[in-house]
Amino acid sequence: MRNRNRRSRMAASGDGSGGLVAAVARHPREFVGIVMGTAAVLAIFVNALFLQHGPHPAPIFAARQPLSQTGPIAIPRPRPAEPVVTAAPAARSQAQTVGDIQRALLKKGFYEGRVDAVWDAKTDAAVRDFIDAAGVKVDARPNEALLHAIATSDIVKSSAPAQNDPIAALIAPSQRITAIQRALTDFGYGQFNPSGVYDPATKGAIEKFERDRHLPVTGVISTQLVQELSTVTGRPLE
Repeated sequence: MRNRNRRSRMAASGDGSGGLVAAVARHPREFVGIVMGTAAVLAIFVNALFLQHGPHPAPIFAARQPLSQTGPIAIPRPRPAEPVVTAAPAARSQAQTVGDIQRALLKKGFYEGRVDAVWDAKTDAAVRDFIDAAGVKVDARPNEALLHAIATSDIVKSSAPAQNDPIAALIAPSQRITAIQRALTDFGYGQFNPSGVYDPATKGAIEKFERDRHLPVTGVISTQLVQELSTVTGRPLE
């Protein structure tokens, strides 16, 4: 009896193995696909569970981030405001300064010429007339200090009424003589006020200048004297 049961179990087991083999033999491609799919699934699980050293980039159950931060929160510092660079005003040319000086002198009554921004003998004489009348200590050259002195001064030259007197016209002060007297005084050839009147003091200063410059000693106002004085002073006299 026991032997019969044992043979029955062996036969049943043999039939099961034979059936599996027969199924594999009938469907070999399907069997290979099942085996490869099972192996792939096992490889994925093994890789995900045992072969990953860090956290998975896309875990199934993502851990929630803590709501509070243990470390101090770094507050960005505001950038300092950049300084505003303003363009410096352009420097005025000498011609502009001369033109403004002529306008200021014209307004004060010391200049009667044309505002042409040219520093000529008439402009130079007008500037020196203003300096003498106002008594200011300023250089008689075209600069901003001179322009400021003229513009802020209260001195106004009074114009004398015209007279039909030829003798008075001859003895009236001359701008040419005034310019010569100023030039002689500037270079130490006389200590007299530039009155514009040819007098003995002016004659003596001219003679001294002519001797020093090796010119014919005449003591009179001539074109050669004016040219020589212009060369020495570096400014026009007429």
